[in-house]
Amino acid sequence: MLITRLVPNPRLWKFLSYYRPYRRLLAADVVCAVVVSAIALILPLCARHITQRVLNAPEADALAQIAGVGALMVALLAVQTLCNTFVDYQGHMMGTLIERDMRAELFAHYQALPFAYYDAHKTGQMMARITHDLADVSELAHHAPEEAIIALLKFAGAFAILLTIHVPLTLLIFLFLPLMAGYALVFNRRMNAAIRRAYARIGDVNAQVEDTLAGIRVVRSFANQGIEQRKFTEANGRFVESRRAIYRSEAYFYGGMMAFTQGLTIAVIVLGGTAIVGASLALADLVTYLLFVAILIDPVQKFTNLARLFQEGAAGFSRFMDVMEIVPDIHDAPGAHELTRVQGRITFDRVTFRYPEAPDDVLRNLSLTIEPGEYVALVGMSGVGKSTLCALIPRFYDVTAGAIRLDGWDIRAVQLDSLRRQIGVVQQDVYLFAGTVLENIRYGRPDAPLDDVIDAAKKANAHDFIMRLPHGYETDIGQRGVKLSGGQKQRLSIARVFLKDPPVILFDEATSALDNESERAVQDAMETLTHDRTLIVIAHRLSTIRNAGRILVLTEDGIAEEGTHDDLIRQGGQYAALYNVQLTL
Repeated sequence: MLITRLVPNPRLWKFLSYYRPYRRLLAADVVCAVVVSAIALILPLCARHITQRVLNAPEADALAQIAGVGALMVALLAVQTLCNTFVDYQGHMMGTLIERDMRAELFAHYQALPFAYYDAHKTGQMMARITHDLADVSELAHHAPEEAIIALLKFAGAFAILLTIHVPLTLLIFLFLPLMAGYALVFNRRMNAAIRRAYARIGDVNAQVEDTLAGIRVVRSFANQGIEQRKFTEANGRFVESRRAIYRSEAYFYGGMMAFTQGLTIAVIVLGGTAIVGASLALADLVTYLLFVAILIDPVQKFTNLARLFQEGAAGFSRFMDVMEIVPDIHDAPGAHELTRVQGRITFDRVTFRYPEAPDDVLRNLSLTIEPGEYVALVGMSGVGKSTLCALIPRFYDVTAGAIRLDGWDIRAVQLDSLRRQIGVVQQDVYLFAGTVLENIRYGRPDAPLDDVIDAAKKANAHDFIMRLPHGYETDIGQRGVKLSGGQKQRLSIARVFLKDPPVILFDEATSALDNESERAVQDAMETLTHDRTLIVIAHRLSTIRNAGRILVLTEDGIAEEGTHDDLIRQGGQYAALYNVQLTL
């Protein structure tokens, strides 16, 4: 147990590490905090000098002495104001810069997390961590150093000076402190628990808002605004209750601390007055004593404020670290090979795959070889693993058993970025970014010249409709491409991959949203791309893959049939049955 206590908290060291790039700013902040504290202790001593020495036994130059001490106090006040301004402005900037660094680190980590993480977590919760939580951490990062130093120095200095004025009265004050500390500790714990619940609740609110707004067309098409409003009201109500618990704890906390500090002041006045009557304390010393008691109370108030910031910031940092400590299970192996010249030979060697926490395997002991430049189509009923098979090739998920090889390299032994640069993916669920048509197509190759962009758009049968848009390639398509039709969005996503021009291309139901004319145009482009490229197409419409070099019929038991369109039709098996059903529709 003792050894465990002596080991530094790794999360604390992680938090302190964010100060490293700003250590000079932190040092200046600390120096200014020390100056502020020192001047706060000196000013009452100046007042004591006037009341005890100058006014008590006036001399001929008493006015000059008062003026001199007053000038000194004004000068000290000016220095204190400058230091306070630096602490407030630059300290806040330091906290903001730390918040920026943490947000950038968290965003990069989000991008490295496996898809399984996104399958299990709500977007609103992830947004709360990167915005609300880190804002509280920023406040802690700014206020913790200087407020802790100011409070400690003021408290220690004021207590030491009070001992020189009247020891019994000072010891009486000291008796209040354990009671105040115990009271603060109890309600700090309550606040911490309430704050963590509130953070989870605001994440729920964000998730509900994101879910409703992203599906606003579905909501309105079913006239379900009332249902969504009720769900939001429930989530919002739970958030209110969590905040109620925080404010209740804060009210007890600050109310109790205020009662302690006011009681302390009353005790000093009563007992100090008694000491004056007993001639053990001078009136000038009581005035000085009251000034220093006010200084002594200020650190207590700062500690209480710091305790609130600590609870909120620590809760936010804890949630931040909960994510940062998730080790991505898909990453570069030590000494990973960089893929450069890929021919496109893909081998599935007894591959088994099961999604995390799923009860059954999606793929089981699957073996398959796809030669460079081969056009392979995957067909089969929904849920047999067609999309999963394609998702394993760029390592969106890692196989549970077996291996997948690209040009003989186990894809787990190559650099992820270099692997994914060799693969283009067109998915059924199209995602376009807010911005222009040009920016979205160039996402496949950001430095591509306009002529190449136009050529890719033409191959995807997108150029003509783009030119009919208000500003052509510079037209803003809105969040997720909401200003475009489903077929237009699909063609832009296909153009994006055409521009990337990778040696391996995966089409996952990529023509499902296209009309017949667009489908034929994209089908021609797909077949053009088969030259010197490996093409894997998941098809729902079997008419789009009649010219595939090889068609694989996937079932829950693996590959049930394999051959060209004509071969499979002659066999009269599952493929022929599926094809005949579609002909009758």
